[in-house]
Order: sequence, then structure tokens, then C-alpha cells
Amino acid sequence: MKNSTDVILIGAGIMSATLGTMLKEVAPDWNIKVFEKLGAAGEESSNEWNNAGTGHAALCELNYTSENADGSIDMTKAINVNEQFQVSLQFWSYLVKNNLLRNPQDFIMALPHMSMVKGEDNVDFLKRRYEAMSQNPLFDTMEFSDDAEKLKEWIPLIMEERNPQEAIAATKIDAGTDVNFGALTRMLFKHLEEQQVDVRYNHAVEDLKRTSEGDWEVKVRSNDKIETHTAKFVFLGGGGGSFHLLQKTGIPESKHLGGFPISGLFMVCKNPEVVEKHYAKVYGKAAVGAPPMSVPHLDTRFIDNKRSLLFGPFAGFSPKFLKTGSLLDLFTSIKPNNLTTLLAGGAKNIPLTSYLVQQLMLSKDKRMQELREFIPNAKSEDWEMLVAGQRVQVIKDTEKGGKGTLQFGTEVVAAADGSVAALLGASPGASTAVTAMLDVMNRCFPDQVGEWEPKLKEMIPSLGMSLMENPEMLKEVQVSTGEILELDKKTFQS
Repeated sequence: MKNSTDVILIGAGIMSATLGTMLKEVAPDWNIKVFEKLGAAGEESSNEWNNAGTGHAALCELNYTSENADGSIDMTKAINVNEQFQVSLQFWSYLVKNNLLRNPQDFIMALPHMSMVKGEDNVDFLKRRYEAMSQNPLFDTMEFSDDAEKLKEWIPLIMEERNPQEAIAATKIDAGTDVNFGALTRMLFKHLEEQQVDVRYNHAVEDLKRTSEGDWEVKVRSNDKIETHTAKFVFLGGGGGSFHLLQKTGIPESKHLGGFPISGLFMVCKNPEVVEKHYAKVYGKAAVGAPPMSVPHLDTRFIDNKRSLLFGPFAGFSPKFLKTGSLLDLFTSIKPNNLTTLLAGGAKNIPLTSYLVQQLMLSKDKRMQELREFIPNAKSEDWEMLVAGQRVQVIKDTEKGGKGTLQFGTEVVAAADGSVAALLGASPGASTAVTAMLDVMNRCFPDQVGEWEPKLKEMIPSLGMSLMENPEMLKEVQVSTGEILELDKKTFQS
């Protein structure tokens, strides 16, 4: 029996959920199959306990802005990430408005996003950053304060028992959100199954190869049974697990790519009284010499409709490419075509390696010391460690960075003929899933995108526009998404 279909999605995470949902809207007659090696959707990189739940919108992440030599602030990355998050908000609003998703508060909540710094130089930097960003329509509701009394209103837990002589400042935007991507992924897959999408859990994809007709033949194992399925288009959306499958395709775009896995640890507060004292995502500044993924933050999170408080991340290292992966993942990803890329990446990133070693050696007491930079009176018994998910940072040869450049971000790798695509990388990841999947559609279905455009515009009214350059459209989008996603409700506000 030949199991042929139009589209195969590998991995039941937020990326496959988003792409599958979008394709079902623009091409409802297409047959789609999904294969997931675990027993349910959203169990790996998209799971809410694996750090896929922040709502990155560049409202507070200091590593999305940099200081130029002349002291001016480069906001390019912040603008790009914010515009992409606005696209996600529009798509989710379309789904809620059309009853394809219900109860938006099960996956998204309004929550202030804040940046906080200490020390005279950092306060000066934050003020200049605020002055630059608040002139931009995307960030024009940003507030700044270095007044202790005002900061006690904004972040009472952080200001408790703090040295009154300490130079400290913060910026705040109330229009931030907390997104539970695990919940959203599960909701999207429930909808896809209602649309007759064939979703198969406990099905691990072991291989894929090109057929003589140009389709892709996918080898899938379930228990001890092997099946083969063919499709015109395959999307690799299995988090770090996509890396090996991309290599198996043999496409030229899969060459000279390496993957470097980094695991994360968070501290979770188990004292409800402490949790209730904080209501924001507060991002600090990474230590000098530390990589971008190490930016410390104290996050209010909503998980299972309950408020949680997390601090981190502390980096760790495991050679696994997935939390449920194999200890051989890193070693089996080394091929003759990427060996020099990986070696060059290793030589360039000795500080990162040393940082990871230092992080691995941290005791709980040392981690508590870092937490007390945020919460001076934090008590060790109130906090426990949580192992978050695995992230695989892409290492590739680039014009700007040269051979073996470590990429901090999310990227799509697609075959020239558009028959296969993979999503690799890490933050901002899930928050920009809709833009990433639009990229996949543009690159892999160029002949159909034109006819899909009216429907895509219905789903994403600002499609193809810069919201920064169209403030009226931006305001319209902000009002409509806020209303539809019920972001004006302060259900959990203390």
C-alpha cells in the first residue's frame, strides 16, 4: 500500500502546528500527515516548562538592542522581532475570531515587560535606550524610571530590602504578554485533528530520501513496525531533532551546518506569597563576556491558569539535541562536510565553552546569589531547580562572521526546489513562528502564494507592511488584537 499525501509535518510542536493550520486555511483540500515520536503534542521544545513561553516582543530583551561606537542605540533587531510578534498576534486573533481557537486566556495573558539595570553606566545606557526606543511607534508606550519610590510600585519584590544608595533603573511597557506555547500547540493540534489532519503520535521518523518521481519517502517507526509514507513536501519541525533529518535529506543547503546543543535550568518559586508579589517579565543585562542566551530574567508565567515565578536561565550542557534525545546526538551530527565549520566554531567560541563549564559547576548557593541580584531577600527554601529544554544553536559559514559562526536566532533552511524545509535555532523561536512559517510558504510554494494572498491578508491584515512605517495600521492592529485576545482583562492582576 502506498501511503502518499500532499504534506508531511515532522514533529508536533508550535512550528508544525502553525504551518499545518495556515496550510489548512489557504489549501483546505490538501492532505496533511503529522508524525510525532512522543505521545502528545507540545511535549518537547514547545512545552511550557521547557522555556517556550515568553512572548518575545523585544519590549524588554536588552540583547535585542546594541550600543554603537558613537553611543547611539541600534534597534534593528528589536524592531524586526516586534514586527514579527505583531504578525503572530494577528494570526492568533484571526483563529479566535473565527472560533478555530477558543478561550484565548488559556494561552495568552497581558503582562508588563520590563528591563532593569544596576550601576551608573548601565542606568545611563538604559536611559539613552529608552529615549531612542520611545520615539518609535512600536515602543512609544515605554516608561522609564530611576526613582526608588516609582520602582517600588512597579517591582515591589525586587525593591524589597535593596540598598537605597544603589543606582537602579527600569523601563516598562504594559502591553507585553505571557504566551503559553505548550497550551497553544495543543489547541492548534486539536483543531487540526478536527479538520481531518492525520496526526500520529508515538511515530518516530527514522529516515527520508528522494524518490525517482521527485517526492520524499519518509520511513516511520511505531513500536516495532516500519511504515513508509511519501509526500510532495516535507517540513522538519522537530526542534533539535530536525538537525539529523535535514542531514539525511542530502540537500546542498544541509551541508556546512553544525549544531551546538545548550540546555537550560530555571529556578521556580514554590512559595505562593512570593509569587504574588511579582507581576512582570523583568530582563536584566548579561554579564560581560556571557552569551546572549544567558540574559537573566525574573518571569511571571501563567501555566495551567495558575501564576508561577521563574528565574534564570542557567546554562548547562548535554550532547543531546532534544530533552528526550540521545547522548550521541552531537557526535552523530559531525560529518565530513561540516567538520571544518564545527572546528572553526569551537575555536571562535572558547569563551562560551568556558562560560558553560562555569555554569555547570554552580552550586545552588551560587545560583541563589545570582537570584539575589534580583530579589535581595530571596530564601533558598522557596526555590527549586527545573531542567528546561534543549536548544541547538546553528553554526554555519557566513559572509559577515566567516567560517564557523554561531547563530543566535531562529532560521529556516529550505531546498532550492522548495520540496523540504526545516526550522532550526532558538530564541525568539515560538514567538515568531507565524513569520517563520510564512517564510516557509513563500520559499516552498512560490506558485501558490499569489492565489493564497487574499486569504493570508484576511489572517494577517498587515501582511507585507512595516507597522513601524504605518502607525495608523499599527494602532488598528493593537486595538483589534487586544480586544479579540482579551488582553485588557486583568484576571490575575494582584
